This record gives sequence, C-alpha cells and structure tokens, in this order.
Amino acid sequence: MRVFKKNDPKVIRAWTFYDWANSVYNLIISTAIFPIFYQTVTKNHASKNGLIREINGESVDMVLFLGREFINTELYSYVYSLSFLLVVIMVPILSGIADYSGTKKRFMQFFCYLGAAGCISLYFFDVENLELSMLPLFFASIGFWGSLVFYNSFLLEIADKDQHDQISARGFALGYIGSVLLLVTILLLTQVLGVMPVRFAFVLVGAWWIGFAQYTYYYLPNSSHYETREKQHNIVWYGYRELMKVWKQLKNYRKVKWFLASYFTYNMGVQTVMLLAVLFASKEINWIDDGEWWQSDKIGLIVSIILIQLIAVIGAYALSRLSKKIGNLKTLMVSTFIWVICTIIAYFIHFPLEFYFLATIVGFVMGGTQSLSRSTYSKMLPKTDDPASYFSFYDVMEKVGLIIGPFLFGLLEGIFGNMRMSVLMMMVFFVVGFLLLNFTRIIERKTLTTQN
Repeated sequence: MRVFKKNDPKVIRAWTFYDWANSVYNLIISTAIFPIFYQTVTKNHASKNGLIREINGESVDMVLFLGREFINTELYSYVYSLSFLLVVIMVPILSGIADYSGTKKRFMQFFCYLGAAGCISLYFFDVENLELSMLPLFFASIGFWGSLVFYNSFLLEIADKDQHDQISARGFALGYIGSVLLLVTILLLTQVLGVMPVRFAFVLVGAWWIGFAQYTYYYLPNSSHYETREKQHNIVWYGYRELMKVWKQLKNYRKVKWFLASYFTYNMGVQTVMLLAVLFASKEINWIDDGEWWQSDKIGLIVSIILIQLIAVIGAYALSRLSKKIGNLKTLMVSTFIWVICTIIAYFIHFPLEFYFLATIVGFVMGGTQSLSRSTYSKMLPKTDDPASYFSFYDVMEKVGLIIGPFLFGLLEGIFGNMRMSVLMMMVFFVVGFLLLNFTRIIERKTLTTQN
C-alpha cells in the first residue's frame, strides 16, 4: 500500500494531470468539434426534411425529438440541463459514501470511464434517431462533471492551502494545453490530411481521457483520513445528511456562505458560455464562406476556440499572480466585471473579426475565473475531516446553476428565435455575481477588523 504524504510533488503532479486527461472532453465534445458537428448535421437534416421554421422573423432549424419539434440548439441546451440535474441528485449520495468509506478514487474512476464511454459512443450519432443519439452526450456530461466532484475534493488533502492557487492554476493550464494538442491533431487528421472521419475524433477523446487518467490514479490516494471514521448506518443517505450538516455549518461561516452565493450566480454564466459559445458563433455571426480563411465558419470557429484555450493558459496564471497582490475576491470581481463587458459586446457583434476580439477577452478570463474560484473556496473552508462533503456542496451549487443556465438559454432562444436575448440573461448573472462578491469582501473586511 502506497504511503500518502501531504505536499508530495508526485501526488500533486498526478492530481493536476487529470486536468490534462479530462479537459479534452470539455474542449472537443462540449465546446468545439461535437457542437459544430451537431449543428451541421441537424441543419442539413432540417433543410432536407422541411424542418425549417420561422420564429419572430428568424428562420430556425428544427429537430424531432420524442415526437415534438425543437430548435436544434434548444434541444442541445435541454439535454445538458437534464444531465446536470441527474448529477445534482446522484453525486451527494456517492460523495458521502466515498468520503466515509475511503473509495473516493474509485468513484472518480467510475465517472471517468462512464464519460469516456459516452464520448466514444458519439461515433454512432444518428440524427434520424435523436432519442438514442443524445444519450451518449448525456452520459459523457454526467461522467465529466461527476468525476470533478471527487477530483476537486482531493485538493484539500494533497496540499496546504497556501499552495492551492498555484496548483489549481497549473491544473487548468495543463488541461488547456493538452486539449489544444489533441484538437490540433484531430484537425490535421480530418481537415488537412483527410485521413480520418470526424466521428473518429470522439473515439480519440475517450481513449485520451482514459489513458492519461491512469497516471493520476496510480499516485492519487483513496483518502488520507477515512480509516479513523466512525461506522455509520444507512450510508446511502449519508451524503445528503453531510450536505445538510454543511448547510447548517455555513451559518457560522458567513464569508463562505456568501462566496458560494456569488459563485453560484456568476458561474451559471461562465459555464453556459463554455457550453454554447460555439453554437452562438455558428448561428449569430455572419461568416463568409467564399472570403478569407478567417471569415469562414468551418475554419474560423476552430481558430477562435484554439485562441481561447491558449489565452486561457495565460489568463489562469495572470489572475493567479494578480490574486497574490490584491487578494482572491478582488481578482474575481475584476474577472466578473470583464465578463459583463463580454456579454455586452456579444449582444452587438455580427462579424468574424469582432468575434475574434471577443474570444480573446473571454479566453483571458475563462481559465482564471474557474481556477481561482476553486482555490478560493478551498482556502476559505474551515478545518474538516469531510472535504468531499464540502466540495460536494460546492459542486451541487455549481450543477444547480448549470441546470438553470443552459435551460434558460434554450428557453429564451425558443421564445425569441435567436440567442442574443439569452446573452443578456447571462449579463444579469455576472452583474449579480459581482455584487455578491463585493458583499463577501465586505464581510471579510469586517471579520478581519473584529479579529484585530
């Protein structure tokens, strides 16, 4: 049995390397290749089968699902929302069991393999049979987000709090670099050399995810503290009891409570942008197929995604360094304010060059906001023997937001026939998140004043 030691460089490297392994799902399946693939095949299917409708003067592509017509991207939003709902219901039970029994790594592996299998199964996507074809996307999402619950909770166990910002940023940076590397490889094989069908890219994502995750699993411990746990009865509901305990304990930690409220709000916007930005660009930007390469949607969308990922690496480290100078909460307020500016720009843009400019700004704040949010929460937490329960609470807050964000995005698109009103909805999320972060900062100042 491998002896676990806190702040072990090998364990920390292994933990950050899971970002390298799983981020290919986030980039290729939920952000880049699959959304473009889905938009293309459903648009062509709508054109061939008379499924183009007009809503509020806008021509939209429809799909048939369970005998009912939906806008193609509206259905896409709903499937993601439903996957997050299942994660919210299921993960508290599993994380509580894992934290109690010391099987946290096993559950992380289960969700990893479920997500990777979902990615591989997308190879068989058939627009004529959407009811079955959307299931792999559904399970891939559950696998990715489910594994992150257990992955994030390890941060408290493997390193001291003063290292969390740097370690978290390193993980996100590895994720962005690895996912861009696989994306470029896929583009070379599918678009430049033409030796591989696009569908096979989904198989590569699953294989990459499973393969590189083995390095993480080799070094990562199951748990550093579970052996001292008192035996519990009815451990199936142990996770929900732990969440209720965390909820009650938060009354004594006002700063943590208000930070979670702010995170819940602004992260709805961040994650919805990551899920649906490519579909927004595909539909709302006036791409020119016979223009320069950067004006074509087929190339321009991919270039903008790579641009976002590369700049996100710089942004993650830049905001981490800024946080050392002005503090985590101030830095998150800066990034949230920039997100507000991004949504305003997104509402008005129509041309490729404008979208590239927006992608540059989004890339800079995207990685830093996620990385700093994770490490800020970990540093705020009181000393606890239940890190998985606290991070389960954090992840439940995140997933509830992800249910609401994509669902409202799709609902507004279904009502107005375009995505621009949905963008304004996200601006509200960021504004409220900014105000709640400021309130959290006020509480932090008052607490420090009282202690002094």
